[in-house]
Order: sequence, then C-alpha cells, then structure tokens
Amino acid sequence: MIIQIYDDSRKEEVRDIILEVLLEHGFEYDRLKDADLKDINDYYFANGGTFFVGVADGRVIGTAGVRKLKGNLCEIRRIYLKKAFRGRGNGKQLFRAALDFAEKNCSGAVLKTDSTLTKAIDMYLKHGFTLQKEEKGYLYFEKMF
Repeated sequence: MIIQIYDDSRKEEVRDIILEVLLEHGFEYDRLKDADLKDINDYYFANGGTFFVGVADGRVIGTAGVRKLKGNLCEIRRIYLKKAFRGRGNGKQLFRAALDFAEKNCSGAVLKTDSTLTKAIDMYLKHGFTLQKEEKGYLYFEKMF
C-alpha cells in the first residue's frame, strides 16, 4: 500500500470505501455525520488539516483524515480500510500517517469511535491515547503532544 494525499479525482472511491465499511459494521450513511464526504477539500484541507488515501494496484483501499480544531487541536477521523486489506498493518500505517501529521502540526489530537470497534480502540490506546468519556455508544479519546 502506498499512502498519498487525497485529491478530488478519488472522491467517489473514498466515499464508496467509507460507506462500504460503515455498512459492514452495521452503520448507515448519515447526512449530518457524513457531511465531510461532500467536500473533503473544504472539510479537511481548508483549515490546515489533511486527508490521506491508501492505494494498492491503483485503487483506494483505505483512508485517514486530520481536521484542525480550535486551540491548535485536531481530530483524527475516517480511519477506514477495505476488509480484504486488513490484518497486514495497513490500517496502522494509515493511522500513523494521520498521527504523524497531527504531531507535527498540532498540540494534541482527539478522536472518537464506536465502542464495538475493539481493534481500533486497542490501536488508539497503544499509541498513547487516553479515554476521556463514553457517551451514547461512542468512546472519546485524547492525546497531547
């Protein structure tokens, strides 16, 4: 897998992967929660964030986004990977790309995940994130740099 910076030529591929992974885990597209998919450039890049795509055989297989927030914090989002490419370190590579960007450009990072996604939770904890709260089935994590 090669990690690249997102460009709009990948918009449909990114949307398809994210929706595929959401459905796989029992989640449906939500017009409000998934509004970032309509304009990735504006949502991530406009405030100094970034969005990565993992590419294999010329196709997008995974994603990772970093959105800048107030107070020099950022939010790591959209760590998604096609099922066929899991278990080989690809998800960790995408997460590390986002985390490396965050460490270089922010004073801390936050993220949230569904409480059922235990592999993701383990990865966040192993990379120094601490659980801040649990609310309505979501876990909220934070790491200061």
